[in-house]
Amino acid sequence: MIGALARMQTVLEWILVYYFFILNSVYIVISLVAYFEVYRHLRRGVHRGYEHIARSPLTPPLSVIVPAHNEAVGIALTVGNLLHLDYLRYEVIVVNDGSTDSTLDELKKAFELKLSADEFPEVLQTARVRGIYRSRRHHNLVVIDKENGGKSDALNAGLNQASYPYFCSCDADVIMESDALQRVILPIMESEKRVIAVGGIVRVANGCKILRGRITEPALNANPLTMFQVVEYFRAFLCGRTGYSRLNALMIISGAFGVFEKDLVMAIGGYHADTVGEDMDLVTRLHVHMRESGQNDYFVRFIPDPVCWTEAPSSLRVLSRQRRRWQKGLLEVLSRNTDIFLNPKYGALGYFAYPFLFLFEGWGIILEAFGYLFFVVAWWRGALQTDFVLAFLFVAFFCGAVLSLVGVLLGEMTPRPYTKAVHWFGLTAFAFLENFGYRQLTSVLRLLGLADFVFNYGSWGHMERRGMAKT
Repeated sequence: MIGALARMQTVLEWILVYYFFILNSVYIVISLVAYFEVYRHLRRGVHRGYEHIARSPLTPPLSVIVPAHNEAVGIALTVGNLLHLDYLRYEVIVVNDGSTDSTLDELKKAFELKLSADEFPEVLQTARVRGIYRSRRHHNLVVIDKENGGKSDALNAGLNQASYPYFCSCDADVIMESDALQRVILPIMESEKRVIAVGGIVRVANGCKILRGRITEPALNANPLTMFQVVEYFRAFLCGRTGYSRLNALMIISGAFGVFEKDLVMAIGGYHADTVGEDMDLVTRLHVHMRESGQNDYFVRFIPDPVCWTEAPSSLRVLSRQRRRWQKGLLEVLSRNTDIFLNPKYGALGYFAYPFLFLFEGWGIILEAFGYLFFVVAWWRGALQTDFVLAFLFVAFFCGAVLSLVGVLLGEMTPRPYTKAVHWFGLTAFAFLENFGYRQLTSVLRLLGLADFVFNYGSWGHMERRGMAKT
């Protein structure tokens, strides 16, 4: 009996070792691919002439859609920022999704809205629209006031109203760099293949200096929770998404900042309301639509320099809601698209991205959480050799720190780097410190998100905003 238990323990040890080895090896390879891709992209960008792109009549016009629910604290700042982007032809469509606070009143006061007699086109079915407002001060601002239907429903309402062939979806708490639209539209203009969607980097605004709707100086917040998220965002966007994009296997473009081909999104029915991961769901369905219709010469791109700033959660309660929602949304999308798994029709998406997300990012969190628990309990009971445990933990933490440091390095290579030495040292320190508590915390939250998926519990919840001017 004792011998059988010992053999079982040895098998479990090696399963966990191989799991973490494969996981970190893939991350490191993706990070290396991302480094060279970011370096190549930034070198090419030096001579691209973004100012000409902004003013050229050949540049595709854009509809910027902003779903807003109870965003009174920061909606005027965000919309004011969006109305002063350096881009020739674009419109801003704000969708007030049944807010119970003063969101609509803030918009009326800040932008002199007046009720329009325009009829609302209902190509995509949405909750009832109560009215359409236009600004007396800004010809390109439209506000849709509708009953609450959720974020996907609000985006669909914005799509119904959108006038232009491409649209940019963004959250109601963002601040875009003035050249963000110039940069994010460029892959669509210059690619020989059809680019159906483009995502840009989302960075943490907490602690930054903001003046008149612009980030005047990138800075860091003293809150350790937001510091960890700065490192995490750099790693996730610049390492992960850049690498997947290089393989045309990107399954998510952040709902906070992404550009899509409007007619194609309308053709697949717009955003689906029965998921909390509407951004990943949309991109995955676009892949499926293109592959199933035999249109394989297309790209879904991520580029590292169109910068969009957002307010990150500053409390554990809000972070918990966010991460549980992200994990539940991931599992919802994976469960609805199992035909992609190892399907050669989908290229790298089928034989690499989907299996990796399914086995490691999705359901693998069970094994990851069990691994932490197993090593702690077994070591505490003296069932593991101390040297083995220490060596394993050292390698795991070292790989994690290297990945985070690569993300920070790439972040400093992209536009709007942190200029003060204290910021660089702070990010470097938190790249190491996140391995001692924060990563374990996010693992627990992901495990709870998995439970939410299994038991069909949880929804979007409420993201409490402090307002970026106060972050």
